[in-house]
Amino acid sequence: DDAAGLAISESLKSQVRTLTVNERNAGDAISMAQTAEGALGEISNIVLRMRELATQGSNGALQSSDRDFIQTEFTNLQAEIKRIMTSTKFNGKQLITSSDRSEAYQIGVNNTADDRIAITFGGIKLQSLTAVARVNSGPGNARSALDTIDSALFKVSQARARFGAMMNRFETTISNIQSVRLNLSSANSRIRDIDVADEAATQSKNQVLTQAGTSVLSQANQNTSLALKLLG
Repeated sequence: DDAAGLAISESLKSQVRTLTVNERNAGDAISMAQTAEGALGEISNIVLRMRELATQGSNGALQSSDRDFIQTEFTNLQAEIKRIMTSTKFNGKQLITSSDRSEAYQIGVNNTADDRIAITFGGIKLQSLTAVARVNSGPGNARSALDTIDSALFKVSQARARFGAMMNRFETTISNIQSVRLNLSSANSRIRDIDVADEAATQSKNQVLTQAGTSVLSQANQNTSLALKLLG
């Protein structure tokens, strides 16, 4: 009945369905960032433990056997950092690498730069930390590792802050998408769906007219029957 309204409604419906996917895309972005940040949280804990070990190794009261114990744990922690960096993936994509890699997420209905948000994964250079040779060669050797450890801790904290900021941004994006989708759905409903109150009133009116017409017809039939009886 309303050809123009149908065209408008189809456009609104297309936007609503696209926004639903946009919301899912933003959710995927949050999940990826959370995965990377969680792995970096574990790396941060490891680096802190490595700093404790290096500080402990700086103690001149330790024997060489004590330093060997420290070195054993230190080496295993280095290996675990490498393993976490290699194995932390989301849908097959490695998230913690030394080289930068940007991933864009479509969060709008159009093909413009403002309809996408990108997250930079990687760029976390911890080679100097994992390459620290030994902390058991003496107090001076252990103390020299502290600067390298502090530099690595700063890089990890910096990356975690970046991921946290992006997660907050995408949470805001999802709230906005939900608001836009709700309002577009309401506009589409006003075009496409019936006015229940108006249709109910029309139905009641039609029922009254039908009942009145039936009553008049019934009365007319009765009068005709009486007339026939009199003639008979």
